[in-house]
Amino acid sequence: MQRIKNYINGKFQEPKADNWLDNYNPSNGEVYSKIPNSDEKDIEEAVIAAKKAFPAWSNSTLEDRSQVLHKIADGIEKRLVELAEAESKDNGKPLSLALTVDIPRAMSNFRFYANALTQFSSEAHESVGKNTINFTLRKPLGIVGCISPWNLPLYLFSWKIAPALAAGNCVVAKPSEVTPMTAFLLGEICQEAGLPEGVLNIVHGLGANCGQAIVEHPQVKAISFTGGTKTGEHIARTAAPMFKKLSLELGGKNPNLIFADCNYEKMLKTTVKSSFANQGQICLCGSRIFVEEKIYEKFKEDFVAEVKKLKIGIPSDAKTDIGALVSKEHLEKVKKYIDEAPSQDAKILCGGNLVEIKNHEKGYYLEPTVIEVKSNHCKLNQEEIFGPVVTIMPFKTENQALEFANDVRYGLSSTIWTSNIDRAMRLSNSIEAGIVWVNTWLNRDLRTPFGGAKDSGVGREGGFEALKFFTEPKNVCISYEAY
Repeated sequence: MQRIKNYINGKFQEPKADNWLDNYNPSNGEVYSKIPNSDEKDIEEAVIAAKKAFPAWSNSTLEDRSQVLHKIADGIEKRLVELAEAESKDNGKPLSLALTVDIPRAMSNFRFYANALTQFSSEAHESVGKNTINFTLRKPLGIVGCISPWNLPLYLFSWKIAPALAAGNCVVAKPSEVTPMTAFLLGEICQEAGLPEGVLNIVHGLGANCGQAIVEHPQVKAISFTGGTKTGEHIARTAAPMFKKLSLELGGKNPNLIFADCNYEKMLKTTVKSSFANQGQICLCGSRIFVEEKIYEKFKEDFVAEVKKLKIGIPSDAKTDIGALVSKEHLEKVKKYIDEAPSQDAKILCGGNLVEIKNHEKGYYLEPTVIEVKSNHCKLNQEEIFGPVVTIMPFKTENQALEFANDVRYGLSSTIWTSNIDRAMRLSNSIEAGIVWVNTWLNRDLRTPFGGAKDSGVGREGGFEALKFFTEPKNVCISYEAY
């Protein structure tokens, strides 16, 4: 059985305590590899390696750093199929999704920051009459920690690592213990690309041991974390008293507001996708669907009919729309929400059942589920389920739609479907969310800031926002003698 290893100081090595975790294939429920159950000793070794590598890496030229990042992107591109197959097997997502979204985006992340670092400029301010000039230096922080989730494994892992490296930092990174395979393969790609030893260190393990050791290590200057809100709260409690910089991209319970004047066919097709892409395991999925009353019944009938057409199958099948959920524990959590729906005066319109796939009977499969709710305050509408489950509910007026959208603890993303530009602008301005899509979904420009409001997180990723996070501004003020 394959043993995934830590990547520390440019070499692959086993955990110091020789402790291992099982890695499951969600499509059949079988253990297919072992991963390190790393602890503070492994993290300490990674930090030592990063500290040793930092002076040379932080003082390397922009061109040299850019070239290495481009080589990493090239390596991802060359191994696209291998990485996609590994991602699909590890996560349970359809192979077609990994081939067209996850791995290409990981490649784009490195490519984007390979270029962005050469365009990242500082500011200068001349004080006329005072004979002074101020200019700002952007210095790398040193050693930073990057902790990523299981839903978009290499996609989000690279989304953190690429800007951190581009800014001149050295990184200690922990992928999710549920989906470690592509992070392991990334270490091979970094070796081949000539990334200097110790610049990137990838350590596998549980959050309570490995992740905690990264967060509380005194020489780790910043933490970039994507994951659940409860974990984010814990990280903040640990890191804040140590005055670390924090970027927390947390949960979402995203509203999808559908008005009668929308492009109906486009809306319907996109809403099915925004509800169930990656088995609903995307923090940006529109899990609360609010529909204008005058088209509600038509939407309900049409939406349910389209959802029933989705094919549930093994991830490697090109015809599969809905693959396996990521783990047995997560499947049980999502199923519990569905089973409790009747007690919340909610009606299951379709789905909700476990699915057995021939020759994969122990896999973690669940029907895509649509639930009609009567109150926005029910658990189904207030708690993040993070699976192939959406709720639908009618609204009467624009103001009521806005009230429903904002009446939740989260504020990550939102979607508005309308042809009324005034309404689109009013709602975009008033919805409490870090991202608003109008007549589209998951349409991302890597230059734009990404992050949420309220309990959906702190800080922004993407574009120059990420380069700013991974650097410390230093102002220099020079006084000079005038003629």
